[in-house]
Amino acid sequence: MPNSPAPALRAPRQDNRRAQLLDAAARLFREQGFHATSMRDIAKAVGMLSGSIYYHFDSKEEMLLAVYQEGERRVAEAVDAAVAAETEPWRRLEAASAAHLRALIAHRDYSQVMIQTSPREAGGAEGRIRDLRRDYEQRFRRLIDDLKLPPEIDRRYLRLLLFGALNWSPIWYRTGGDSPEIVARRFLDTLRKQLEV
Repeated sequence: MPNSPAPALRAPRQDNRRAQLLDAAARLFREQGFHATSMRDIAKAVGMLSGSIYYHFDSKEEMLLAVYQEGERRVAEAVDAAVAAETEPWRRLEAASAAHLRALIAHRDYSQVMIQTSPREAGGAEGRIRDLRRDYEQRFRRLIDDLKLPPEIDRRYLRLLLFGALNWSPIWYRTGGDSPEIVARRFLDTLRKQLEV
């Protein structure tokens, strides 16, 4: 019996629908709020039947968690790369702050969901979202711990102050003005003059 040709292997399915759904969910959660956005809204935004969305996500809370994860990944990668290029503690914190701000602006839909949506809104995903926030903020805890500061300075409040300033920046930041690097440098210069030993 002649050898029959082996069946051609199918290439792995290239499924970019999940990425499209995440992008749409991030945009709609930012524009309308998590509770005001329905799964049907998200499916419609990508031209998908509303039932088909459940092939990718079991619930809206799971989708919110995925938006958080993707947003955290994007911002964390930018911060980690920026910090790796510096050695001096204040320069490392400045590089991290600039990268954080630059990523918040570049990935505005994701970052604003991360900043504006309370983990309590995520139902069963609340704990995981809190873990993601804590894991990300740990980078800044370490950077601030490396600074030489007067002993009376509460490093936790310094971190909260810096995050508040950085996370609010996309509200007033305008392209064409100071770069994220300059904004971060000015924030850190202001703090450093008051805090450095």
